[in-house]
Amino acid sequence: MQQRLPRKIVVLTGAGVSRESGLATFRDADGIWASVRIEDVATPEAFAANPARVHAFYNARRSGLLEEVIQPNPAHRALARLEREWPGELLLVTQNIDDLHERAGSRNLVHMHGELLKTRCLACEEVIEWRQELDLESLCPACGQRGRLRVNVVWFGEMPHEMERIYDALDACDLFVSIGTSGSVYPAAGFVAEARAAGRAHTLELNLEPSEGESLFHEKRYGPASELVPAWVEELLANRP
Repeated sequence: MQQRLPRKIVVLTGAGVSRESGLATFRDADGIWASVRIEDVATPEAFAANPARVHAFYNARRSGLLEEVIQPNPAHRALARLEREWPGELLLVTQNIDDLHERAGSRNLVHMHGELLKTRCLACEEVIEWRQELDLESLCPACGQRGRLRVNVVWFGEMPHEMERIYDALDACDLFVSIGTSGSVYPAAGFVAEARAAGRAHTLELNLEPSEGESLFHEKRYGPASELVPAWVEELLANRP
């Protein structure tokens, strides 16, 4: 732990946090991309070619997320506690498209890869909360057009959300923490280098195993997120002003 307590913290979370709540990851050996081709369900071209197949894929993901057994785990709850109790600034950036951080209580949050429980209208660009199935007959509640809704997630080839806000926070932070992410997907994989480039940030990796960018972190701790994150938050809060 760095000696000087941070005033501005940026936390990045990835699939390793939600996996402990029972959600399947995408990139593990037994993850979703091992059984479904990215090109078939997660690109604008796939949606244009076969929207019914893309809708069915995300309907299954949405239904799974809404199962009663899927709940925030201690890592989600610890990060929400840190946001509530830390006297400085905290921005939580997640690569996850689930809503488990929100359910745990996090509010200053960026879903850089979008949100599974929201839809976006290609006709009017309205973003709408959406928990039911989505299909070619679904009507946009905002403009009334039929068949123009798509899941509000970032597909391959599209720009992640709120990147200017994220980079501004990385440039200004004095602590960057990466939790449960492989370090293989850009631009998120480059956040640790961005935080270090400003010259003031201490960098910490909390992960099940070393990520592809582990050499860029000043400090590393390895194990389950549901154990590491609460312990780290407790440690940080015990030293707060």
